[in-house]
Amino acid sequence: MLPLEGIRVLDVSQIMAGPHCTMILGDLGAEIIKVEKKAGGDDSRQLGPFINGESTSFFQINRNKKSIALDLKSEEGKQIFYKLAKTSDIIVENYRPGVTKSLKIDYDTIKEINPGIVYCSISGYGQTGPYAHKGGFDLVLQGMTGLMSMTGEPGKKPMKSGIAVYDIGAGITAAYSILAAYIYKQKTGQGQHVDVSLAEIGLPWFTWEAAAYFATGKIPGPSGWRHRSVAPYQSVQTKNGYIMVGCANQRTWEKLCTDVIDKPEWITDPRFKTNTDRINNVEELEALIEEVMASHDSAYWLDKCEKAGVPSGPINNFAEAMQDPHYLARDMIQEVEHPVIGKMKMIGIPTKFSLTPGKIRMPAPTLGQHTDEILQSIGVEEEQIQSMRQNGVIL
Repeated sequence: MLPLEGIRVLDVSQIMAGPHCTMILGDLGAEIIKVEKKAGGDDSRQLGPFINGESTSFFQINRNKKSIALDLKSEEGKQIFYKLAKTSDIIVENYRPGVTKSLKIDYDTIKEINPGIVYCSISGYGQTGPYAHKGGFDLVLQGMTGLMSMTGEPGKKPMKSGIAVYDIGAGITAAYSILAAYIYKQKTGQGQHVDVSLAEIGLPWFTWEAAAYFATGKIPGPSGWRHRSVAPYQSVQTKNGYIMVGCANQRTWEKLCTDVIDKPEWITDPRFKTNTDRINNVEELEALIEEVMASHDSAYWLDKCEKAGVPSGPINNFAEAMQDPHYLARDMIQEVEHPVIGKMKMIGIPTKFSLTPGKIRMPAPTLGQHTDEILQSIGVEEEQIQSMRQNGVIL
């Protein structure tokens, strides 16, 4: 039995934030019914690369879901949605605020049909506030929240994160918030509206930056390849590349000096004696470490760090990461059979449960693949299904 087995989720989201949230819920056993527009479905279906005409981007984030292609602008389509909402526990949507109300599928409408519904809205700026009407995009919000001003190298152009951190972060935040609301519903019988915004979910992540700013007024700038408050905690160059070394406390710094780079005199050197000293002299410290590490390749230094108990690791490209024996042993790369794409690998499930492990039960659906099955599950007769198909209500 999976932990969320028996829970039905109506997914009216697309692209990344909402679908990532519902993928998490699906991995844990929830039944995910993905309601897609008839013309093209989820917009991520148009994102390449493609195999046999199917989007591999959509494939990666929409496993463990069933697809129904439904015209929500038609009255008959709305009635089908209401029937699905009545039998669902959770609804996830990421329209711009106001759109669900115009479609008459907003929280206030749905709670009249299903008072216990947990209804999650994911948007750029939230359902209230002066920016609520704006569309929200990951990169725009990386700029607005200050993240880009802290990323990259000092004196150079602001840099975005290498991945869509706020889209994924919003999906994760929505997932745990939905589960909290669902637990509350189990205790009280009351559903509620969960409001998640990309503009806010990342702010609590700025722990060290907030500590410095609120304490001293210091505005954090980009720290490049270094940690902003610990040294040496950064990438360093070796004979044949770069590795990460993390001396997050005095003990590991001293271990680095004595057991890795054979410089015990640096422990009492006034430039490097304390973490504050090392931060203040980090340019000089880095140059000296790299001078030593230029004598051997990365594998040599990683082995020495491992034996000394100094946290370290390789700086992999994505292909190297996907072939790492640790990830393979932990089932973080799995192969799935898709009806159109064929066999293809995807990222696995990061949470490991001792009793109820998550499972990839099905690949991402083709557009409208489960329309008939879903309609039959809510009592729609075959004759009506064919009529709706002829009238353009369903695909």
